[in-house]
Amino acid sequence: MTDSGERTTMTRRTAIGGAAALAAAGFQTAPAYAGSGHGHDKTVRLSVLGTTDLHGNVFNWDYFKNAEYDDSAHNDIGLAKISTLVTAYRDQLAQDRHAPRPLLLDAGDTIQGTPLSYYFAKIEPITGGHIHPMAAAMNAIGYDAAALGNHEFNYGLDILRRFQQQLKFPLLGANAQDWTTGLPVFPPYVLKKVHVPGRAPITVGILGLTNPGTAIWDKAVVENKIKFGGIVELAKLWVPRVRKAGADVVIVSAHSGMDTSSSYGDALPVPENASVLMAETVPGIDAVLVGHAHQEIPERLVTNKVTGEQVLLTEPLKWGMRLSVIDLDLQHVRGCWKVVSRHSQVLNANSVAADPKVVDVLQKDHDKVVGYVNSKIGTCKEAMSAATAPWEDTAALDFINFVQADAVSKALAGTPQANLPVLAIAAPFNRAAKIPAGEVSVRDVAGLYIFDNTLLGVTMTGAQIKAYLEFSARYYKQVSGPGPFPSSDVTNAPTPTAPPGTPDYNYDVMGGLAKPLTYKIDIAKAAGARILDLQYGQVAVTDDQQFVVAVNNYRQSGGGNFPHVSKAPVVYNRQVEIRQLMIDYVTATGEVDPATFHTTDWSLVSNGAPIVINS
Repeated sequence: MTDSGERTTMTRRTAIGGAAALAAAGFQTAPAYAGSGHGHDKTVRLSVLGTTDLHGNVFNWDYFKNAEYDDSAHNDIGLAKISTLVTAYRDQLAQDRHAPRPLLLDAGDTIQGTPLSYYFAKIEPITGGHIHPMAAAMNAIGYDAAALGNHEFNYGLDILRRFQQQLKFPLLGANAQDWTTGLPVFPPYVLKKVHVPGRAPITVGILGLTNPGTAIWDKAVVENKIKFGGIVELAKLWVPRVRKAGADVVIVSAHSGMDTSSSYGDALPVPENASVLMAETVPGIDAVLVGHAHQEIPERLVTNKVTGEQVLLTEPLKWGMRLSVIDLDLQHVRGCWKVVSRHSQVLNANSVAADPKVVDVLQKDHDKVVGYVNSKIGTCKEAMSAATAPWEDTAALDFINFVQADAVSKALAGTPQANLPVLAIAAPFNRAAKIPAGEVSVRDVAGLYIFDNTLLGVTMTGAQIKAYLEFSARYYKQVSGPGPFPSSDVTNAPTPTAPPGTPDYNYDVMGGLAKPLTYKIDIAKAAGARILDLQYGQVAVTDDQQFVVAVNNYRQSGGGNFPHVSKAPVVYNRQVEIRQLMIDYVTATGEVDPATFHTTDWSLVSNGAPIVINS
C-alpha cells in the first residue's frame, strides 16, 4: 500500500496543544469590552468557530500529486488539522469556569472536491452503508451546524440525503425550497442553548443559506424538485422568525461570497454573492460566516442600514486552511442577551499537527483511496502538460476535448444529429496537471479534470460558435506587439463580473473531432472582435452551419454566463462524468497517443502576427 499522506505529515511537525497551538496559528486575544467581567452586570464572551469550503479535505494530502499538500504560501489543508485548532481553543476556554463553550459551524461545500469524497460517492457510494468521510470527521470534531453548499448537490439527492442522515448535527438551507410549495426541504435554522455558568443561557439562532446558483449548476439534479430563493430575500423572511423563536443572537452561515456579483450574469434574478448585501439590508443579524468565494477575510464590519447596528462577517479561505474565530461580547439587558461588541480573526492550520483522533477514524478510508488513485490503467506515448494551456494549444486539453467529442459522437449514432460535425469545449482547470510518458494512473488522468462535471451535447450554429469564442476570449488582456510577454500580462483579464480577473475555468478552448476547428485570437483587438479565420476542416464556418457541441453540465446550465449554450437544444445527456470517461478511455485502450488527437488548431496573435508568451 502506498504510504498515506497523513503519516508523512504527522512526522513533520511536533504536536502542540492549548495556548501554544493557538499562538502558533496566529491567535490574538480579542479586545475586551469596556464593561467586561464576571459579575451579573458584566459581559459574557460567546465564541463561534467556523470553517467553509472544505471540499472533501480531511488529510493534508494532494491525491493528484500523491504527496503532502503544499502551495506557494505553504498552506496546509484538512479537517484533521482544523480539529487540533478547535480542540486547543476549547481547552483554553475550559480553563475559565465562566466562559461558555464555543460553537462550531460550517458554511458549505463539504462533500465534493477530492478523490476521497468522489470515491465514497461513486466508487463505493455511502448509500451502500459506509459513512461518508466528511460526516465521520465532522461528527468526531463535534460541529453544531452546517449550511448547504451548492456542491452538496453534485452527486444527486440520494447521496446528499444519506450524508445528511449520517451527520450528528443539522444541515441547514432555508432557501432550498420545495418546487411546488416553497417550503424549505432542509431545516432552515437551529436554536442552540449555550450554558453560561451562574447566568441565564444564551439562545443562539443559526440560520443556513445556500447559493441560488445551484438551480443553474445542478439543474439536472434539482429541476422540478428544489428551487432556490435569493440569499437576501430568504434572510428577510427567516431572521425575524429566528428572533421570534427566542434567539438572543442570530448568526447566518451563508454559502455566498462577500461582495455582490454573479458568475451567471442575469440568468437568475438574484445574485450569487450577497453576504454583505444581506448584512446591510436585513435587520437582526449579528454575524455571518461566509463561504463560496474561497477568500481569506479575517474580519469585515458593515453597518445595517435599517438599525444602524454593526454586523460582523468573516470567511476562512477554503479546504480547512483557516479556522474563523468570532468573539461576541454580550450583556444581559432587561432579561435578554444583547451583543455589545464583536471581533473576529482567522487561525492558520499550517502551524499544527493533525489530530490523531480524526486520523484514526479516517485512515482506512484514506489508504483505500490512495491505493485507488495510484492504480495503473494504461500508458502514454508522450508526456502531456497543462502548464501552458491557458495561452497555447496543448495535447492535454485536446485529450479532454477528444474524449468528450468521441463519446457524444458515438451516442448520436442513429439520431437526426448523427451526421453533424461534433465539437467540444474544455477549460484549463489545473495548470499543474500533467500525464507522464510511460505508465498512467487514475490520479494522472483525474488531475486533468478536477471537477465532477457531467457531459452533455447541444446543437449550435456557426454564428453562435463564434459568439461563444469571442466571449471566451475576454479572458485575455489587450496587448500589442510580438512580445515576449509574461503570461500574467496576457491572461486572467478583469471583467465587470470578475473584477479580480477571469479565472482559468472560465476560459474555454474549442476543438473538432472528425476535422479540426481552427481559429486565431487577436489580443491586440478589443474584446468582442478577436476571433479571426474561424474554419472547420479548412473551410470558413458559416453563420447558419449546424454543429453538435460537447459541453460540461456547469457550462450548459449557465456557469460562466457564456452565450447561447444554456438555451441550445440538448441532444445528449446521459449524466456520465467527464473525468470517468477519460479514465474509462485509458483503461479500455490501454494507451494514450497524443499524435492521434493533438494538432495546433488555435493560437494567439497581435494584429495578425504570432506572439510569444513566457510562462
